[in-house]
Amino acid sequence: MPTPPDTSKTMKLERYNSYIRKLHSTKMLNASSKFLFRVTLLIALVLILFFTINYPPLSDNGIHAPPLHRHHGHSFLSTSLFSGSSLVGGASWEKQVRHSSTPRRLNGFSVLVTGAAGFVGSHCSLALKKRGDGVLGLDNFNDYYDPSLKRARQNLLSKHQIFIVDGDLNDAALLTKLFDVVPFTHILHLAAQAGVRYAMQNPQSYVRSNIAGFVNLLEVAKAANPQPAIVWASSSSVYGLNTENPFSERDRTDQPASLYAATKKAGEEIAHTYNHIYGLSLTGLRFFTVYGPWGRPDMAYFFFTKDILQGKSIDIYKTHNQKEVARDFTYIDDVVKGCLGALDTAEKSTGSGGKKKGPAQLRVYNLGNTSPVPVGRLVSILEGLLGTKAKKHVITMPRNGDVPYTHANVTLAYKDFGYKPTTDLASGLRKFVKWYVNYYGIESKPSKATQRADESS
Repeated sequence: MPTPPDTSKTMKLERYNSYIRKLHSTKMLNASSKFLFRVTLLIALVLILFFTINYPPLSDNGIHAPPLHRHHGHSFLSTSLFSGSSLVGGASWEKQVRHSSTPRRLNGFSVLVTGAAGFVGSHCSLALKKRGDGVLGLDNFNDYYDPSLKRARQNLLSKHQIFIVDGDLNDAALLTKLFDVVPFTHILHLAAQAGVRYAMQNPQSYVRSNIAGFVNLLEVAKAANPQPAIVWASSSSVYGLNTENPFSERDRTDQPASLYAATKKAGEEIAHTYNHIYGLSLTGLRFFTVYGPWGRPDMAYFFFTKDILQGKSIDIYKTHNQKEVARDFTYIDDVVKGCLGALDTAEKSTGSGGKKKGPAQLRVYNLGNTSPVPVGRLVSILEGLLGTKAKKHVITMPRNGDVPYTHANVTLAYKDFGYKPTTDLASGLRKFVKWYVNYYGIESKPSKATQRADESS
């Protein structure tokens, strides 16, 4: 028989070639993995560098800087990427924005309320939503005063389907995005750096918010199509050293007594400019010492209540000629009615795409109570409601920008939209004290005041 061919050498050769192929394949895989890792690392470094250059870290220079506290400013990255737990620009965020700003009544407004987590802003937002308008809030939740109070207001608004975007007036990209998502019919601009005395400590915060922030908002509004009608908060402080009483919109306002007043007066002149050049419909409201539930802790009625309950002394100012300081205290519900009246009578802006098409409405109104009350009388009312005597420290008013007397003439507001305040100081303070003792969980002498407030509700 013939001998079978010897295939052992061929098999060995094939095994060797297979081994070489596997070896090359492993090397190629390792090389590819290393290359992919290096490319990924390089891309990550480029992105980090890009965001570091374009969006610097959070600074301490936000719009509002608080007294005795460090302000946690908002960069574009903080305001324009996150609002609550929702990604700005994402589908979930846009759904919240649209839902909140969609009116529920026929011919209802779609209103952007700046400063919506503030005192007046939260009350106006609730009133607009209650009557069927769409409301979207904007607030930077700064800590000029206790931010937890602002968050509590935010929680209250969220229960009524009002969404507040956590953002800053000076964030043009965020404002532009909001107008891209919602064709607002109106803006109720209430965000501002408030407080007369604090301007001596941090003047830059007033310029950033009350001037730069306002201009930024107007720049975005002028370019919108359609342009919204704008109602915004000026202040009774613009009357400054005016000696005419009561204060009328016709009186001079070129003698501000504080930087705060000067920035609000500047806002009125800026409003005139944007109305004249771009056809924006603008209505300024000069508020007179607004008070009530959910109020501001930096206001006298609020910290007087706190200090009286804690047994601390309170400073009561007298003028340099020893007259009593008096204020035209205006209850929040009356102010809200005035704000809504101004919105309801605001005419449409006449511009389009930043170009004026015709003359536009430009107005300014006082919103006060028309009944000045001495600060000493305010303290007496609080003493009765709280059931506690105040430890009074009467001193001469320091030269810190405060004025000795305010008194609103509201004839024009009554004529144009029926503004008529109805709440006297005693009634308004009863409602405030009831809220205060409930909110802060106080269960002592204020029970009598709470009972009275319950009876008047």
